[in-house]
Amino acid sequence: MQDGTTRADCVTLRIRHPYPSKWNYWSNTMTNLKTRSTFAWAVIGALAALMPVASHADGTADEWQFSATIYGWLPSLGGDVSFPTGGGTSIDVTADQIIDALRFTAMGMFDAQKGKWGIGTDVIYLDLGGSKKNTRDLTVGGSDLPADVTAKADMSITGWVWTTVGTYRVIEEPGNSFDVLAGARMFEMSSDMKLHFDGNIGSLPLPGSDVKVDVSDTIWDGIVGFKGRVALGSDKKWYIPYYADVGTGQSDLTWQVLAGVGYQFDWGSLVAVWRYMDYDMSSKDVFQSMTMDGPAFGATFRF
Repeated sequence: MQDGTTRADCVTLRIRHPYPSKWNYWSNTMTNLKTRSTFAWAVIGALAALMPVASHADGTADEWQFSATIYGWLPSLGGDVSFPTGGGTSIDVTADQIIDALRFTAMGMFDAQKGKWGIGTDVIYLDLGGSKKNTRDLTVGGSDLPADVTAKADMSITGWVWTTVGTYRVIEEPGNSFDVLAGARMFEMSSDMKLHFDGNIGSLPLPGSDVKVDVSDTIWDGIVGFKGRVALGSDKKWYIPYYADVGTGQSDLTWQVLAGVGYQFDWGSLVAVWRYMDYDMSSKDVFQSMTMDGPAFGATFRF
């Protein structure tokens, strides 16, 4: 997980939550995902049409019950990434000035329940990136760029987050449930950054006017938590889903929470939630911290 590179020999990329430019971020993200989203929801609609009404028929405690969820999560990103260069230089970048779009995402969940016991898995793939010309929103060696120096910055981040848990149902009532859970989560990320400096960089501790670096890391953690749902109204069609976990292992601490609203159909349900995931790692790790938060929308099919 660690390559032994000291912090002094790294380019440190600081990724900030892009709240000042949030609307630009979402605008670019939604533009890039518009075609894909149309296709994805067309697939969901087709699956819903093909799903028999009997798929939500009442089962018994001795029968396996399954659910599959197709969803899209559109998170903003924050964190610190350390890029080894071997030259003793630190370059700090405010990434909300560079990362302006979620280029691709693929996500899904699968759950199986038999009586009070169950298992579940959740897989997330993200590809984010962007570029900016003539930027001065970075520092080299802790100092601002000279007045006559600008940079062209290109950055991308891709990654997988895979969570697998076992569950035990503590409370089960019509429309309501509460489960405790334990399992593991894998965090696998890679990032690359390209910088081209224009102007007189003689006073900067750089190996040249062009800097290209990339890193990757895989981290495993054990987690514990809970999940459930609370029914609303007399017909219990509307409900509030919720989930929380916390863990540690190769990271110092990881945790996530989500909550939102859903509507129950005979074939399954549609849900909209807000999801937040956080990682804190050692200062010696490639990815020293990472946060992702934003809305998620999905369809759950039960059979």
